[in-house]
Amino acid sequence: MGYNLRMLLRLFKTKPNFDFMGKRWIGFSVSLALTALSIGLVMTEGLNLGIDFTGGVLMEVRTEQVADLSVLRDTLNGQGFGEVSLQDFGDAHNIIIRIQTLAGTDQAAVVAKVRELLATRVQGGIDFRKIDYVGPTVGRELVQDGIMAVLIAFGVIMCYVWFRFEWQYGMGAILALLHDSIMVIGFFAVTRFEFGLTATAAVLTIVGYSINDSVVIYDRIRENMRKYKKMSVSNLLNLSINDTISRTVLTASTVLLASLALALFGGEVIHGFSWAMVFGVVIGTYSSIYISAPTLIYLNIRGHAADDATTPALSTKH
Repeated sequence: MGYNLRMLLRLFKTKPNFDFMGKRWIGFSVSLALTALSIGLVMTEGLNLGIDFTGGVLMEVRTEQVADLSVLRDTLNGQGFGEVSLQDFGDAHNIIIRIQTLAGTDQAAVVAKVRELLATRVQGGIDFRKIDYVGPTVGRELVQDGIMAVLIAFGVIMCYVWFRFEWQYGMGAILALLHDSIMVIGFFAVTRFEFGLTATAAVLTIVGYSINDSVVIYDRIRENMRKYKKMSVSNLLNLSINDTISRTVLTASTVLLASLALALFGGEVIHGFSWAMVFGVVIGTYSSIYISAPTLIYLNIRGHAADDATTPALSTKH
Protein backbone atom coordinates (compact mmCIF):
# COMPACT_ATOMS: atom_id res chain seq x y z
CA MET A 1 0.00 0.00 0.00
CA GLY A 2 2.75 2.46 0.98
CA TYR A 3 4.80 1.57 -2.10
CA ASN A 4 1.82 2.05 -4.41
CA LEU A 5 1.11 5.44 -2.85
CA ARG A 6 4.69 6.56 -3.40
CA MET A 7 4.50 5.45 -7.04
CA LEU A 8 1.23 7.33 -7.48
CA LEU A 9 2.73 10.53 -6.09
CA ARG A 10 5.91 10.20 -8.16
CA LEU A 11 5.92 12.62 -11.08
CA PHE A 12 8.36 10.61 -13.22
CA LYS A 13 8.30 6.85 -13.70
CA THR A 14 12.09 6.79 -13.89
CA LYS A 15 14.60 9.13 -12.32
CA PRO A 16 14.88 12.28 -14.47
CA ASN A 17 18.18 13.34 -15.97
CA PHE A 18 17.76 17.00 -16.90
CA ASP A 19 20.90 19.03 -17.50
CA PHE A 20 19.89 22.15 -15.56
CA MET A 21 23.43 23.41 -15.08
CA GLY A 22 24.18 23.15 -18.79
CA LYS A 23 21.41 25.69 -19.38
CA ARG A 24 22.22 27.94 -16.46
CA TRP A 25 23.48 30.80 -18.62
CA ILE A 26 20.12 30.91 -20.37
CA GLY A 27 18.47 31.16 -16.94
CA PHE A 28 20.92 33.87 -15.81
CA SER A 29 20.30 35.87 -19.00
CA VAL A 30 16.50 35.66 -18.68
CA SER A 31 16.66 36.64 -14.99
CA LEU A 32 18.99 39.56 -15.66
CA ALA A 33 16.76 40.86 -18.46
CA LEU A 34 13.56 40.57 -16.38
CA THR A 35 15.23 42.12 -13.34
CA ALA A 36 16.41 45.11 -15.39
CA LEU A 37 12.95 45.45 -16.92
CA SER A 38 11.27 45.33 -13.51
CA ILE A 39 13.58 47.96 -12.02
CA GLY A 40 13.13 50.15 -15.10
CA LEU A 41 9.33 49.94 -14.89
CA VAL A 42 9.29 50.78 -11.19
CA MET A 43 11.58 53.77 -11.75
CA THR A 44 9.70 55.12 -14.79
CA GLU A 45 6.08 54.11 -14.23
CA GLY A 46 6.12 53.73 -10.47
CA LEU A 47 3.74 51.62 -8.42
CA ASN A 48 0.03 52.06 -7.93
CA LEU A 49 0.37 52.77 -4.22
CA GLY A 50 -2.69 52.15 -2.08
CA ILE A 51 -3.94 54.38 0.70
CA ASP A 52 -1.92 52.29 3.15
CA PHE A 53 1.16 54.06 1.81
CA THR A 54 -0.19 57.35 0.44
CA GLY A 55 -2.84 58.20 3.03
CA GLY A 56 -6.55 58.40 2.44
CA VAL A 57 -9.98 57.13 3.39
CA LEU A 58 -11.30 53.59 3.11
CA MET A 59 -15.07 53.03 3.33
CA GLU A 60 -17.01 49.78 3.27
CA VAL A 61 -20.63 50.38 2.25
CA ARG A 62 -23.64 48.10 1.87
CA THR A 63 -26.50 49.32 -0.28
CA GLU A 64 -30.07 48.11 -0.15
CA GLN A 65 -30.30 48.15 -3.94
CA VAL A 66 -27.60 47.41 -6.49
CA ALA A 67 -25.59 50.54 -7.28
CA ASP A 68 -23.98 51.37 -10.64
CA LEU A 69 -20.26 51.59 -9.85
CA SER A 70 -19.43 53.44 -13.06
CA VAL A 71 -21.93 56.21 -12.19
CA LEU A 72 -20.63 56.48 -8.62
CA ARG A 73 -17.03 56.51 -9.85
CA ASP A 74 -17.74 59.38 -12.26
CA THR A 75 -19.58 61.28 -9.52
CA LEU A 76 -16.79 60.98 -6.95
CA ASN A 77 -14.02 61.69 -9.48
CA GLY A 78 -15.61 65.04 -10.24
CA GLN A 79 -15.46 66.36 -6.67
CA GLY A 80 -11.81 67.35 -6.47
CA PHE A 81 -10.78 64.37 -4.36
CA GLY A 82 -7.57 62.49 -4.90
CA GLU A 83 -7.55 59.20 -6.79
CA VAL A 84 -10.85 57.35 -6.25
CA SER A 85 -11.21 53.57 -6.46
CA LEU A 86 -14.49 51.65 -6.17
CA GLN A 87 -15.00 47.90 -6.23
CA ASP A 88 -17.63 45.46 -5.09
CA PHE A 89 -16.90 42.44 -2.91
CA GLY A 90 -18.97 39.46 -1.88
CA ASP A 91 -21.94 40.63 -3.97
CA ALA A 92 -23.10 43.72 -5.85
CA HIS A 93 -24.54 45.28 -2.67
CA ASN A 94 -21.15 45.57 -0.92
CA ILE A 95 -18.82 48.33 -2.10
CA ILE A 96 -15.32 49.35 -1.06
CA ILE A 97 -14.49 53.02 -1.69
CA ARG A 98 -10.86 54.16 -1.52
CA ILE A 99 -10.07 57.86 -1.77
CA GLN A 100 -6.49 59.10 -1.64
CA THR A 101 -6.03 62.39 0.20
CA LEU A 102 -3.15 64.84 0.30
CA ALA A 103 -1.49 66.35 3.36
CA GLY A 104 -3.72 68.92 5.03
CA THR A 105 -6.96 67.47 3.64
CA ASP A 106 -9.85 67.31 6.08
CA GLN A 107 -10.66 63.61 5.80
CA ALA A 108 -13.81 63.94 7.90
CA ALA A 109 -15.11 66.50 5.39
CA VAL A 110 -14.31 64.07 2.55
CA VAL A 111 -16.34 61.34 4.25
CA ALA A 112 -19.25 63.74 4.85
CA LYS A 113 -19.21 64.74 1.17
CA VAL A 114 -19.17 61.09 0.06
CA ARG A 115 -22.13 60.32 2.33
CA GLU A 116 -24.05 63.21 0.79
CA LEU A 117 -23.26 62.15 -2.78
CA LEU A 118 -24.15 58.51 -2.19
CA ALA A 119 -27.47 59.50 -0.65
CA THR A 120 -28.40 61.31 -3.86
CA ARG A 121 -27.11 58.64 -6.26
CA VAL A 122 -28.07 55.36 -4.56
CA GLN A 123 -31.67 54.38 -4.10
CA GLY A 124 -32.74 52.71 -0.86
CA GLY A 125 -30.85 52.48 2.40
CA ILE A 126 -27.08 52.78 2.77
CA ASP A 127 -25.14 51.18 5.60
CA PHE A 128 -21.61 52.54 6.22
CA ARG A 129 -20.08 49.47 7.83
CA LYS A 130 -16.48 50.63 8.13
CA ILE A 131 -14.58 53.89 7.73
CA ASP A 132 -10.79 53.93 8.09
CA TYR A 133 -8.60 57.03 8.01
CA VAL A 134 -4.90 56.82 7.07
CA GLY A 135 -2.96 60.07 7.28
CA PRO A 136 -0.01 60.80 4.95
CA THR A 137 2.38 60.65 7.91
CA VAL A 138 1.09 57.21 8.88
CA GLY A 139 1.38 56.18 5.22
CA ARG A 140 5.07 57.12 5.17
CA GLU A 141 5.61 55.18 8.39
CA LEU A 142 3.92 52.14 6.87
CA VAL A 143 6.22 52.38 3.84
CA GLN A 144 9.24 52.40 6.15
CA ASP A 145 7.83 49.53 8.22
CA GLY A 146 7.12 47.49 5.08
CA ILE A 147 10.66 47.95 3.78
CA MET A 148 12.07 47.12 7.21
CA ALA A 149 9.96 43.95 7.40
CA VAL A 150 11.34 42.73 4.07
CA LEU A 151 14.95 43.56 5.02
CA ILE A 152 14.63 41.84 8.40
CA ALA A 153 13.14 38.76 6.71
CA PHE A 154 16.10 38.68 4.30
CA GLY A 155 18.61 39.01 7.12
CA VAL A 156 17.04 36.30 9.27
CA ILE A 157 16.75 33.92 6.31
CA MET A 158 20.41 34.45 5.35
CA CYS A 159 21.53 33.82 8.93
CA TYR A 160 19.40 30.68 9.15
CA VAL A 161 20.71 29.23 5.88
CA TRP A 162 24.28 30.22 6.80
CA PHE A 163 23.94 28.53 10.20
CA ARG A 164 22.30 25.38 8.82
CA PHE A 165 24.61 25.00 5.81
CA GLU A 166 27.54 27.32 4.93
CA TRP A 167 27.91 30.98 3.98
CA GLN A 168 27.89 30.11 0.26
CA TYR A 169 24.38 28.70 0.58
CA GLY A 170 23.26 31.84 2.42
CA MET A 171 24.55 34.05 -0.40
CA GLY A 172 22.84 31.89 -3.02
CA ALA A 173 19.56 32.03 -1.12
CA ILE A 174 19.67 35.82 -0.75
CA LEU A 175 20.38 36.30 -4.47
CA ALA A 176 17.35 34.14 -5.27
CA LEU A 177 15.14 36.04 -2.80
CA LEU A 178 16.25 39.41 -4.19
CA HIS A 179 15.44 38.11 -7.65
CA ASP A 180 11.97 36.95 -6.54
CA SER A 181 11.17 40.19 -4.71
CA ILE A 182 12.16 42.39 -7.65
CA MET A 183 10.13 40.19 -10.02
CA VAL A 184 7.01 40.46 -7.84
CA ILE A 185 7.38 44.24 -7.48
CA GLY A 186 7.81 44.43 -11.26
CA PHE A 187 4.62 42.37 -11.60
CA PHE A 188 2.73 45.03 -9.63
CA ALA A 189 4.27 47.75 -11.80
CA VAL A 190 3.07 46.01 -14.98
CA THR A 191 -0.41 44.99 -13.82
CA ARG A 192 -1.08 48.24 -11.90
CA PHE A 193 -2.60 46.27 -9.06
CA GLU A 194 -2.74 48.35 -5.90
CA PHE A 195 0.49 48.08 -3.92
CA GLY A 196 -0.15 48.33 -0.20
CA LEU A 197 0.31 46.27 2.94
CA THR A 198 -1.40 43.30 1.26
CA ALA A 199 1.18 43.43 -1.53
CA THR A 200 3.95 43.52 1.07
CA ALA A 201 2.42 40.41 2.63
CA ALA A 202 2.46 38.77 -0.81
CA VAL A 203 6.18 39.53 -1.21
CA LEU A 204 6.98 38.05 2.22
CA THR A 205 4.83 34.97 1.53
CA ILE A 206 6.60 34.35 -1.77
CA VAL A 207 9.98 34.82 -0.09
CA GLY A 208 9.01 32.17 2.48
CA TYR A 209 7.85 29.77 -0.21
CA SER A 210 10.98 30.28 -2.30
CA ILE A 211 13.43 29.75 0.55
CA ASN A 212 11.62 26.57 1.56
CA ASP A 213 12.10 25.22 -1.95
CA SER A 214 15.76 26.25 -2.00
CA VAL A 215 16.47 24.66 1.39
CA VAL A 216 15.09 21.31 0.17
CA ILE A 217 17.51 21.40 -2.79
CA TYR A 218 20.38 22.60 -0.59
CA ASP A 219 19.79 19.74 1.82
CA ARG A 220 20.09 17.22 -1.02
CA ILE A 221 23.20 18.99 -2.35
CA ARG A 222 24.90 18.70 1.04
CA GLU A 223 23.92 15.04 1.30
CA ASN A 224 25.24 14.25 -2.18
CA MET A 225 28.50 16.12 -1.52
CA ARG A 226 29.22 13.58 1.23
CA LYS A 227 28.32 10.62 -1.00
CA TYR A 228 30.04 11.71 -4.23
CA LYS A 229 33.25 13.40 -3.16
CA LYS A 230 34.89 13.30 -6.60
CA MET A 231 31.87 14.32 -8.67
CA SER A 232 32.13 17.72 -10.37
CA VAL A 233 30.04 20.50 -8.84
CA SER A 234 27.88 20.91 -11.96
CA ASN A 235 27.04 17.22 -12.08
CA LEU A 236 26.41 17.14 -8.35
CA LEU A 237 23.97 20.07 -8.60
CA ASN A 238 22.23 18.41 -11.53
CA LEU A 239 21.91 15.21 -9.54
CA SER A 240 20.50 17.01 -6.48
CA ILE A 241 17.93 18.98 -8.46
CA ASN A 242 16.84 15.87 -10.36
CA ASP A 243 16.51 14.04 -7.04
CA THR A 244 14.09 16.68 -5.74
CA ILE A 245 12.36 17.79 -8.96
CA SER A 246 9.26 15.66 -8.39
CA ARG A 247 8.76 17.15 -4.93
CA THR A 248 9.42 20.66 -6.28
CA VAL A 249 6.91 20.41 -9.13
CA LEU A 250 4.20 18.72 -7.05
CA THR A 251 4.51 21.27 -4.24
CA ALA A 252 4.48 24.17 -6.69
CA SER A 253 1.45 22.74 -8.48
CA THR A 254 -0.48 22.40 -5.22
CA VAL A 255 0.24 25.97 -4.12
CA LEU A 256 -0.38 27.24 -7.65
CA LEU A 257 -3.82 25.64 -7.84
CA ALA A 258 -4.81 27.08 -4.45
CA SER A 259 -3.57 30.55 -5.44
CA LEU A 260 -5.29 30.32 -8.81
CA ALA A 261 -8.58 29.44 -7.13
CA LEU A 262 -8.24 32.52 -4.91
CA ALA A 263 -7.39 34.68 -7.92
CA LEU A 264 -10.40 33.49 -9.91
CA PHE A 265 -13.02 33.21 -7.17
CA GLY A 266 -11.67 35.14 -4.17
CA GLY A 267 -13.14 38.50 -5.17
CA GLU A 268 -11.68 41.93 -5.78
CA VAL A 269 -10.49 42.49 -2.23
CA ILE A 270 -7.61 39.98 -2.58
CA HIS A 271 -7.36 40.12 -6.38
CA GLY A 272 -3.85 41.62 -6.49
CA PHE A 273 -2.54 39.42 -3.68
CA SER A 274 -3.86 36.23 -5.33
CA TRP A 275 -2.42 36.93 -8.77
CA ALA A 276 0.89 37.97 -7.20
CA MET A 277 0.96 34.59 -5.44
CA VAL A 278 0.29 32.77 -8.72
CA PHE A 279 3.15 34.66 -10.37
CA GLY A 280 5.40 34.33 -7.32
CA VAL A 281 5.06 30.55 -7.05
CA VAL A 282 6.27 30.18 -10.64
CA ILE A 283 9.14 32.63 -10.10
CA GLY A 284 10.07 31.10 -6.73
CA THR A 285 10.26 27.60 -8.21
CA TYR A 286 12.32 28.87 -11.14
CA SER A 287 14.78 30.77 -8.91
CA SER A 288 15.39 27.80 -6.60
CA ILE A 289 16.60 25.82 -9.63
CA TYR A 290 18.28 28.46 -11.81
CA ILE A 291 19.48 31.05 -9.25
CA SER A 292 20.11 29.66 -5.77
CA ALA A 293 21.59 26.32 -6.92
CA PRO A 294 23.87 27.31 -9.85
CA THR A 295 25.24 30.27 -7.86
CA LEU A 296 27.05 27.71 -5.69
CA ILE A 297 29.29 26.83 -8.64
CA TYR A 298 30.90 30.26 -8.42
CA LEU A 299 31.12 30.39 -4.61
CA ASN A 300 33.70 27.64 -4.29
CA ILE A 301 31.65 25.26 -2.13
CA ARG A 302 34.29 22.53 -2.38
CA GLY A 303 37.33 24.70 -1.96
CA HIS A 304 38.38 24.66 -5.62
CA ALA A 305 37.61 26.66 -8.72
CA ALA A 306 34.26 26.35 -10.45
CA ASP A 307 34.11 23.46 -12.87
CA ASP A 308 33.72 23.92 -16.60
CA ALA A 309 30.29 25.02 -17.83
CA THR A 310 30.38 22.33 -20.49
CA THR A 311 30.45 19.46 -18.00
CA PRO A 312 28.35 16.63 -19.49
CA ALA A 313 25.00 15.67 -18.03
CA LEU A 314 24.72 13.01 -15.39
CA SER A 315 24.01 9.40 -15.94
CA THR A 316 21.00 8.15 -14.01
CA LYS A 317 23.03 5.20 -12.74
CA HIS A 318 25.34 5.67 -9.75
